[in-house]
Amino acid sequence: MQVPQDGEDFVGQPWYHGPLSRQKAEDLLQQDGDFLVRASKSRGGHPVISCRWRGSALHFEVLRVTLRPRPGRPTALFQLEDERFPSLPALVRSYVIGQRPLSQATGAVASRPVPRQGPIRRSFSEDTLPDVPAHTVPLRDRKRSDSHPAGLEHMWRPPEDPPGPGASTVSASGLPRTGSDPVILKTPVPLGFVADSLRASDGQLHAKAPTKPPRTPSLLLPDASGRPPTYCELVPRVLRGQGPPHGHSCPEAEVPWWEAEEETEEDRCFARPQAEVSFCLPDTLSCLLGSQNRPLEPEVLHTLRGLFLEHHPGSTALHLLLVDCQATGVLGVTKAQRGAMGVASGLELLTLPHGHRLRLELLERLETLALAGALAVLGCAGPLEERAAALRGLVELAVALRPGAVGDLPGLAAVMGALLMPQVSRLERTWRHLRRSHTEAALAFEQELKPLMRSLNEGAGPSDPGEVALPHVAPAARLLEGEELPGPLDESCERLLRTLHRARQTARDAPRFREAAARRLRGFRPSRELTEALTTGFLRRLLWGSRGAGAPWATRLEKFQRVLSVLSQRLEPDP
Repeated sequence: MQVPQDGEDFVGQPWYHGPLSRQKAEDLLQQDGDFLVRASKSRGGHPVISCRWRGSALHFEVLRVTLRPRPGRPTALFQLEDERFPSLPALVRSYVIGQRPLSQATGAVASRPVPRQGPIRRSFSEDTLPDVPAHTVPLRDRKRSDSHPAGLEHMWRPPEDPPGPGASTVSASGLPRTGSDPVILKTPVPLGFVADSLRASDGQLHAKAPTKPPRTPSLLLPDASGRPPTYCELVPRVLRGQGPPHGHSCPEAEVPWWEAEEETEEDRCFARPQAEVSFCLPDTLSCLLGSQNRPLEPEVLHTLRGLFLEHHPGSTALHLLLVDCQATGVLGVTKAQRGAMGVASGLELLTLPHGHRLRLELLERLETLALAGALAVLGCAGPLEERAAALRGLVELAVALRPGAVGDLPGLAAVMGALLMPQVSRLERTWRHLRRSHTEAALAFEQELKPLMRSLNEGAGPSDPGEVALPHVAPAARLLEGEELPGPLDESCERLLRTLHRARQTARDAPRFREAAARRLRGFRPSRELTEALTTGFLRRLLWGSRGAGAPWATRLEKFQRVLSVLSQRLEPDP
């Protein structure tokens, strides 16, 4: 794990535990106020503050903002919500000494650091190994070796234990080698010893770059098929034209489906549509829900609340863009799906007669996301500040989804649908508190987001693939499904023409939207749990249960609207 050297070095801080799973972090937090900082596997090693508050373990992602290098200022800033700090230790000191809440929504206060026991783990794989006695020395006392192969003779070894009977005693520097190839040992070293002693980050770069290595591997490890595999087992790289050595496999790095290259125009040919295509993911074993669940299970809602609080609005917006691109058929379209629908993108399929199923799925997804967003506000039965903080979170997510940012307009429409839902908009005390306590978010909602959403629903607004990754397709989908446009006849006709013109532009620019979405998601490594929580199938089961999820959409919508109305009346009864 590489640690960014920004401002103060936080690796030496006692509250920093390095790569640590969420479960192990929660086991270390015993009392309210206990906290630690760890590197999150789901966030690519980014720092996360884990804190226990009111009997629950909460996790808060620390956003790292990279700056242009200039003399006299840090190369990155760290922040939780609003204020930014030049280093992670400065952020922790400010929140701990000042007893400031880590987030306004939870009010969690970190007051007691949980000190790290032993050296920092080097990888997440070590965190999953069983706790067995290991020979370790303090990090600063450990003797390091070069990353140059000739420096293997200086590999750290426990001074109190002699080498094992299978280990070689021949000096590595005296053996022939070529370029930067690993050294060929005369006596094979047991794989277990290599796995226990070799660490990729234990060395430093050599002062002089090694010569170019040969194209064929010069080190073949003994067959370890009869021994239990270790997490750092060495597998030599082989040429593409050759087969792997006996007893070994050569796994290639799997490219995420949203980064896979699309076939070129020359490779495409029109095929008559065979059947209607669905991009809904098949029901698989959920990591958040069991095989059978009841509607609105409290434990699942509590887990989801902590999951969304752990991620910054910008991160949540990218997760939503990823799921929306898959549901719309912009990214991840298979060759079989293209052949079945006769076109290359779901944005083209939307405008065709056999796109009926896709249009219904997208309209249901829009409404389901809006219901889930409204539930996030109306389900806050605590103090008024909690509901206002939930409103603020939705507004910040909408700002992150707008054109020019992530540019996910279907996601923006769903979040705005939650904020504009009658059961939410009638909460006058909550909105008044939002304007008083979170003025910036309230102004963004009133002056920017509401006019933007009104324009998009009328078939206007931003649509250029440069600032939009996924266009707003709900107006065209509703129109093609036979819904009548509201308003006077002359206005509705103009709106109809604008909507149809926008739908033709969207189908024509489908390749450009795909490129824009892939560009925003390049290098993005999503959280599995958050990605699942944003899928239509998961939300359907969460809101209506495993049994009710199969009911007709109109019936489900009507029942849940009544549930939201009851929750809204309980929070702020009519006078």
